[in-house]
Amino acid sequence: MARLQLRNLEKVYGGAFKAVHGINLDVEEGEFMVLVGPSGCAKSTTLRMIAGLEEVTAGEIRIGERIVNTLEPGKRGIAMVFQNYALYPHMKVRTNLAFGLRIGGASKAEAAKAVEEVAKILEIEPLLDRLPKQLSGGQAQRVALGRALIKKPDVFLFDEPLSNLDAKLRASMRVRITDLHKRLKREGMASTVVYVTHDQTEAMTMGDRICVMKDGHIMQVATPKELYEQPANLFVAGFIGSPEMNVIEGHVDGGAFRTGGQLIQLGEALTSRLSARPERAALGIRPQHLTLATGINGALSAQLRGVEFMGHEVYLHALLDGREVTTVASAAEFERMDRSLDTIRLLPEAANMHIFDRDSGRNVSLRAQG
Repeated sequence: MARLQLRNLEKVYGGAFKAVHGINLDVEEGEFMVLVGPSGCAKSTTLRMIAGLEEVTAGEIRIGERIVNTLEPGKRGIAMVFQNYALYPHMKVRTNLAFGLRIGGASKAEAAKAVEEVAKILEIEPLLDRLPKQLSGGQAQRVALGRALIKKPDVFLFDEPLSNLDAKLRASMRVRITDLHKRLKREGMASTVVYVTHDQTEAMTMGDRICVMKDGHIMQVATPKELYEQPANLFVAGFIGSPEMNVIEGHVDGGAFRTGGQLIQLGEALTSRLSARPERAALGIRPQHLTLATGINGALSAQLRGVEFMGHEVYLHALLDGREVTTVASAAEFERMDRSLDTIRLLPEAANMHIFDRDSGRNVSLRAQG
């Protein structure tokens, strides 16, 4: 395994369209780094530059001690797992796994031994004599993973590898891949991983750290917990978390936040630590921290617009001064509600509120969270 460093990395197409805007990123040895963001944010373009499948316009890619910008993919010490598996259809699984080693000069006996070891790790021994067309999606993905693993690369690159699988199988493969990486890391065998996905659930459950991207820029790099609890800006706040964070527009008014005709008390700790008091502000609070309330001073009035029953919990959608907000209630709380009313009362938890500058998007209350 090796450390991966990106320095001022840029990608420009046709001399005009800049897809990647001078990004900087360090991925430590053995770390599982996830690049996540919406379609078109350049996460796959960044991965392909690391792999050598896209030419770098400017900047530097370093793997270990080597600058690899001009090296061919096969000489970079990387292995890549693609979305479509990219298995050779005419070769049995055994031959697919051994192919990279054989063309790299390994003997038939060396390759056979390595195939048996990888097949055992991934529990695909019964599949070795099948053709790719005889495999399920999950089995094909494990074979593709094995073909990368057998090369013992410095860096593993995953390009949306689970997007073709159904939801149940995706969940199973998430656990399998992360468990495999942790197990190999304990044994000193794990490679550094860069994993691209648009799925925030994959990002939050798999990554040691997550790099959130938008329009070719890095918006924040942090652990899943830090991203959820301390989003650096409005984009991260809205992208990470399901249901997404409520964002209420207004302005800071002394020790409160004013939205329309209602005041939300910020609390002394948050008020005293604001790094700025933007004229155009937004208050962010997650649905789990905006709770149903009755008979409590300071509770907000909102018009109930819709209900989603999710089993053990219920999502309540309401309008707060014209802005849609969501709260999460337990099934028991929902049963106790007077559902003949079209108005609900909501109480924000001061300890879990954020203040954002609506113009820059910056979270000006991060110090209050840490």
